Amino acid sequence: MPVRGLRGATTVDEDQSEMIQSATMELLRALMAANPSLHPIDIASGFFTVTEDLRSAFPAQAVREMGWSEVALMCAVEISVPKSLPRCIRVLIHWNTDISQNEIHHVYLREAIHLRPDLKR
Repeated sequence: MPVRGLRGATTVDEDQSEMIQSATMELLRALMAANPSLHPIDIASGFFTVTEDLRSAFPAQAVREMGWSEVALMCAVEISVPKSLPRCIRVLIHWNTDISQNEIHHVYLREAIHLRPDLKR
């Protein structure tokens, strides 16, 4: 079975733990809604990055609270590029699936929609 990359991103208004947790949950729910056959049992791992201006919470903690307790998750700080989108949470999910790459629906919410305007639906 192939492993496919599933991407998503969102933003928060402030560096507050509750906002990071809520936005991360919203993003994961949107990814699951856009990809109905996505189930935690089929996920090899999830890799989250946050911009350096977000320090109050780990996005992976929100995912654990959603029941993804057996999925390998990791968080890191995104490369600080001048003029890049602030207060951004990104995720790359490694998904074991027979779905073809062109059937996968990546999700960008809030201000993160500007990262991939080519993916707007």
